[in-house]
Amino acid sequence: GFMVQCCVWLLLWFGGGTLGQPLECRAGADVGRRCASIPLDKLLERVVQHAELIYRLSEESCALFEEMFIPLAVRTQHIRGGNTCTSPAFSVPGSKGEVQQISDKWLLHTVLILIQSWIEPLFTLQDTLDRYDNAPNVLLNKTKWVSSKLVSLEQGVTVLIRKMLDEGALTMESHQSWMIESSEPADMVESVTKDYAVLTCFKKDAHKVETFLKLLRCRQTQGLSCFPI
Repeated sequence: GFMVQCCVWLLLWFGGGTLGQPLECRAGADVGRRCASIPLDKLLERVVQHAELIYRLSEESCALFEEMFIPLAVRTQHIRGGNTCTSPAFSVPGSKGEVQQISDKWLLHTVLILIQSWIEPLFTLQDTLDRYDNAPNVLLNKTKWVSSKLVSLEQGVTVLIRKMLDEGALTMESHQSWMIESSEPADMVESVTKDYAVLTCFKKDAHKVETFLKLLRCRQTQGLSCFPI
């Protein structure tokens, strides 16, 4: 509820940006053993809250980056250019019939694939932003937090798959980026444009992750009478 979200945000900001692991799936720990004791409904709720925070921070990071580095004309051109992201096109079904046909397995594995595809690009983005001369600390802190917690969310979703589907999770052999080419930008303008594309594309996929997890949570309480949020 509202009080829980307030407490989470207080921990985040007054804790120097190092939010305690709400999923209790710390890196380097035995993920299965550490999370297995958490009841399914509570684990799912924590995963959803984690995804909500990640999406919210991705929105704020994108807005900050735009304000600092992207002229309005460039933003407008970027929007008119349409969807330039090349991550898997996981569309959100709209009709009741389409929603009912989606399996929990599809939702969970799609979320996991999306998360895994962004872990490496976000760490790369963080390295790039660290080299900016005038990047504000608040932007750096937000992107660092998202990079760290995305790994934690991956671990939480992995445990959800084991609990809900009684099977091992799909793991990508290498964290494939949404970007086909990884060549170095020719100049600073190109570098900034590329970083802006990373942030905007990640924001879109973070919203998909949040949407699919909320749909999954709804199903656990309301059955198939749920629509994407």
